[in-house]
Amino acid sequence: MEAAAVFLLILTTSLLCGSSHPGGLTVSPSRSQFFRGESVTLKCEDHSSAGWTLRRKTIKETRAQCGSVWGSVDGLSCKIGYMYEEDGGMYWCESRGGGASSISVNISVSGGSVILQSPVLPVMEGHDLTLSCQSQTPPSKPSAAFYKDGSLIRTEPTGHMTLQHVSRSDEGLYKCLISAHGESPSSWISVSVTSITSHNAPSSSFNINQLVLIVVLRLVVICPYIIATFLMVLFYRQKASTNQSQF
Repeated sequence: MEAAAVFLLILTTSLLCGSSHPGGLTVSPSRSQFFRGESVTLKCEDHSSAGWTLRRKTIKETRAQCGSVWGSVDGLSCKIGYMYEEDGGMYWCESRGGGASSISVNISVSGGSVILQSPVLPVMEGHDLTLSCQSQTPPSKPSAAFYKDGSLIRTEPTGHMTLQHVSRSDEGLYKCLISAHGESPSSWISVSVTSITSHNAPSSSFNINQLVLIVVLRLVVICPYIIATFLMVLFYRQKASTNQSQF
């Protein structure tokens, strides 16, 4: 009974110490396509002492560290004030030594006049997905055609399209076209059966092994002082109980 109570106490402490997985990547603005000349801020949401670093892989760079090329002072966040096509690529957060990493995102930079505004992170299954076709020069008629895997889905007079209650079958390469303005690059949209937020928070569908791993990581990295306090209290209670039993 006491062992079960101790485990429950530690589990509760771990969950209270932080509800997000360290090293989650956020992108602001949160989209996968940008015009040349736009700015973007990327950040590793580091709630631990694991030493997370933002990295990217582009045409010109492989596992480049944020700070070495972008001017970040801590490696956790970077702002690219003027994006070029070569800034497009894969971005992710990586722990010290490369033992763990966050979900990676793909960002593309277009030198054209049309982009598709789509989520940079996977969309949760059952949620709605809204896509917007944007032109650098606002057209008089914002009608846009939307494509998936090269096939026309439909044309929307407002330039916005919403897919309701998406499923895995909605995964694929999406692009859009505005007449007389041009076509956007293609972006891959993923659908996840688990909730993936900017912090990569664990969902209720995690199995018991994943839950135990998360608890252990948080106990070791995030809450050493609180755990030590609990252990001291338990030690003194046990010692007092032993002394009383001797009399």
